[in-house]
Amino acid sequence: MKAVLFEKFQQAPKLVTVNDPTPENHGVVIRVEATGVCRSDWHGWMGHDSDIELPHIPGHELAGIIEAVGKDVTNWKIGDRVTVPFISGCGSCPECHAGHQQVCLHQEQPGFTHWGSFAQYVAIHQADLNLVALPEDMSFATAASLGCRFATSFRAVIDQGKVSAGQWVAVHGCGGVGLSAVMIANAAGANVIAIDIDAEKLALAHELGAVASINGAEATSVPEAVVDLTKGGAHVSLDALGHPTTCFNSIENLRPRGKHVQVGLMLGDHTTPQIPMAKVIGKELEILGSHGMQAHRYGAMLEMISTGKLDPARLVGSQISLDEAPNALMQMDKFQSVGATVITQFS
Repeated sequence: MKAVLFEKFQQAPKLVTVNDPTPENHGVVIRVEATGVCRSDWHGWMGHDSDIELPHIPGHELAGIIEAVGKDVTNWKIGDRVTVPFISGCGSCPECHAGHQQVCLHQEQPGFTHWGSFAQYVAIHQADLNLVALPEDMSFATAASLGCRFATSFRAVIDQGKVSAGQWVAVHGCGGVGLSAVMIANAAGANVIAIDIDAEKLALAHELGAVASINGAEATSVPEAVVDLTKGGAHVSLDALGHPTTCFNSIENLRPRGKHVQVGLMLGDHTTPQIPMAKVIGKELEILGSHGMQAHRYGAMLEMISTGKLDPARLVGSQISLDEAPNALMQMDKFQSVGATVITQFS
């Protein structure tokens, strides 16, 4: 199969031909029809993830058609249209038994713990636990965003943030995760403030339901601007980028007993950001992490998509070919297009 592979961290990936994967007894092989280019993939290429063994094929936001099925798989067959959360649970640890596969103690992640979806085919483990069936009318490009950005945002807003109607929600960073969060929080009835340094992304955030926006490159103080707009601070605030500045601002702009949800990864030089702990204590703030979403929770999200309350198709940006993926990956930290960049051409 054709695949994008890198042999050293921070070295330009190459389009190569490698052997097709075969399914584990409990897994499947998926013919990849679409896969997103995500900032998490960039972190992996930079060497910020200790699970990666070289040489490596990145890619974890995927959708496609089952090509081969392991002998112990009972719920899936060749030809099924599927996607998968970017975290695959083991099915046997205490967290999996409790339904929390997103924090599985022995989790596997395509594109991190094993070769991923910047390829024509990808192997997925524990298929009966981790695969999600796709609606027939959903495009693969749209479905590719569900496994990471959109599902991650759904859990962050709905399950972790517990956003409700009338609340003020601040979203720091309007890339794929942030714009998804804007749409989902708006669908939940919240008043959403979008924060970014890119005017085009802020304009799209308004189209997706943000009632106000703040350009971080122009504001004297982002937290003060949020507090002024909300007359006291956000009820829930998300760092959807994963940067010390956005993390600090997100906590700083909360009202008493507000919730900060850390969605953007904090890796490399950003692992120990400054936290305004005096305010966390004095205002009884909550700091929550959010790490993907379990396959069994996709039903609620897919129902909201089917009824038109959520429209992830609006977040699909550039569609590129596999041979364009290396450059798109390397540029992730310097430039992110409006909407998700998705690989849809693999031949």
